Order: sequence, then C-alpha cells, then structure tokens
Amino acid sequence: MEQVKKEKNELWEWSKALLIAFGLAAIIRFFLFTPIVVDGESMMPTLQNGDRMVVNKIGYMVGKPDRYDIVVFHAPEQKNYIKRVIGLPGDHVEFNNDQLFINGKKLPEPYLEQYKSEINEGTLTDDFTLEDITQKHEIPEGYIFVMGDNRRYSKDSRHIGLVAIDEVIGSTNFVFWPMDDIGFVK
Repeated sequence: MEQVKKEKNELWEWSKALLIAFGLAAIIRFFLFTPIVVDGESMMPTLQNGDRMVVNKIGYMVGKPDRYDIVVFHAPEQKNYIKRVIGLPGDHVEFNNDQLFINGKKLPEPYLEQYKSEINEGTLTDDFTLEDITQKHEIPEGYIFVMGDNRRYSKDSRHIGLVAIDEVIGSTNFVFWPMDDIGFVK
C-alpha cells in the first residue's frame, strides 16, 4: 500500500514538473521569443535563405523600432517578412545615386558597403522618394518604411507600402542555425 502511494506521488510530481516546463516553454514561445526561418534572398548578404533566427517579441512592447533594426512583421500575403527599418515616423526617405537621404541628410548604410562594391553595373538601390511610393511627404506616426538589404530583389515598402508598427512582431539579430553562421548580425 505504501509503495503504491509513493509511486502515485512520484507520478504526480513528474506530471507537475512537465506541465510547468511546457507552460513556461509556451509563455516564452508566444510572448517573449520565437524562432523564424529566413525565406528567400531579400536580406542577402546579411541573411541567407534558410537561416534560423530568434525573434525578440518583448523589445517593442516597451520601446519602438530604431533605424537599421532588422524586424519581422506580418505582411499582406499572410506571411511574415524580415526587413530592415529605413524610415521612422516623421522621416522623409529618399534614395539618389545609391545613397540614402533621411530628411535631406545623407546617411551611411555600412551593412551594404561590401555588397555595393561587388556590383559591376548600375546601382543597388534605384532612385526614389517617399512621395513616389506613398504620396506622403513624411512617414506618419505609427508606421515605418522597411527595405531588404538585397535591394534589387526585395519586396518591401517600395512595393507593399508603409508597415504599421502594430504589425511588427519583433526584432531579430541572432542567427542560431546553420552552425557556421551562429552569431549576431548588424
């Protein structure tokens, strides 16, 4: 009798431990961090097709996206996109001769320097202004302008328009697979 009671108690303790572990895993997965797989080449050379990354969901619960953050957001095609934040609320975005201008000020894009140097012909980013794409002079409050690093082959704000900050799932900058690429990206 004592043995049966002890076995039931041990089974109950293991069951509780498993429930707690699964509960914590679910909380972490749905509210704090989630994995994502890079689908496509729109963020090359920074990210490769098939890279597996961790999305930080809590960062934007307390803060807002910064310029050059790599963000994951709900796209119109019922997919999640990974792109880089280029323009913030209040910004006027323009590209001229492969150079980014925010509010008339020339800004560097250091994450593209090597890629730009490897281009044999033309520019990486075609010329455009925010007005050309959105018919707005500045990005309204609650929205961001995003672009992929592979500018020639990226479906981004130039095609889908501004992204509502409410659609942003979180930021990502850590690749955990493949093993050769483990680490933080800029």
